[in-house]
Amino acid sequence: MPQWPEISDDPLYQLLHNEDIKQFNQERRFLDKSRLRGMYYRGLDLRELNADGLDFSNAYFRNADLRGVDFRNTNLEGASMASANISGCYFPAALDAAEIRMSLELGTRLRYSTSK
Repeated sequence: MPQWPEISDDPLYQLLHNEDIKQFNQERRFLDKSRLRGMYYRGLDLRELNADGLDFSNAYFRNADLRGVDFRNTNLEGASMASANISGCYFPAALDAAEIRMSLELGTRLRYSTSK
């Protein structure tokens, strides 16, 4: 696990990094989604992202625009969302509201049980 968020040359990551959400949603089923964890998403506009089944563990979402993204079936363990816009988002049921608040306000990493 990398210590700091990364920027990757992976094609799927690059679609997100370039805020090409429409193309990402079309290509996601054909490319390796495991390469999205631990990555740098700071300040990106990710509205309309299809996050179903993605692994964003240890990702860095500081100041990202995540409005309306459905994270219910997304792994967010260890992600940081400091100052992100999360209006209208759904989060995994196991993720406590206090964890989300601490991450937004203090930049702490989200902690919750992802095991079933």
